[in-house]
Amino acid sequence: MSRSMWNRLIYMVLVMGALLGCKVRKAVVVVPPTDAAKAMSSKKAENLALLKKNDLAFNTLALKGKAGLDINGNTNNVSMNIRMKKDEMIWISVTAIAGIEVARVLITPDSLKVRNNFQNVYLKKPFSYVHTFTNKQVNFKLLQSIFSGNTIDDFMTEESELEQKDGVWVLKGQQQDLAYRVLFNTLMKVQENNLNDVRSGKALKVVYGDYQKVADELFPSSMQISSMAGAKNVGLKLDFSKIERNLPLDFPFSVPGKYEVIN
Repeated sequence: MSRSMWNRLIYMVLVMGALLGCKVRKAVVVVPPTDAAKAMSSKKAENLALLKKNDLAFNTLALKGKAGLDINGNTNNVSMNIRMKKDEMIWISVTAIAGIEVARVLITPDSLKVRNNFQNVYLKKPFSYVHTFTNKQVNFKLLQSIFSGNTIDDFMTEESELEQKDGVWVLKGQQQDLAYRVLFNTLMKVQENNLNDVRSGKALKVVYGDYQKVADELFPSSMQISSMAGAKNVGLKLDFSKIERNLPLDFPFSVPGKYEVIN
């Protein structure tokens, strides 16, 4: 893995950016607009609250899946194990097809640690390091929302525009240089996030696959992330195979003494 590819892998892990105790392959939930959707209020605050109400509640989340990572047309297939403790940490393990762990990541609201087992190197930075790759509006809670398929708190405000279009809801607005557009499906769950840094030309798109019902909760069957920054294009497709919510989790992260610290 070249240093350039390593940097882009870090980027993709960071900006991607609950779950339910059993296998994910359940019947897909596809429904027409519900009575609740038809009864949406004329008041924006009440509509935002109703959409927010459909967020998945959790204390801890763990999900596993197969991932295809595409960097400027070069594709690598890996497995990903993602664990979250709400508002505290996101832990990610990336494993090659042969079962060898190639990278481990630990993200907290104020720090970032990345261990590259392929090259025996280790990165430790403040969370602000992610802004090397992303807009400065990207924070820990935004990454947490992307991984869990939930709404992004900073966008769910009355400063945003909210309209119903073709039977579904569209939320859009701009915060400093970051323009956003969020599409909801007929289940009033997030279907698509579009983030664009209007000054730097960076763009991030997250599309969620069909939602499925697992233990009386809804979670997408897949997540597809596309990132564009100038001539660099990075894509990640995650197909979830196992999802668990609110179980005790470990977040192991240690660094062997032989690893080199990089900046």
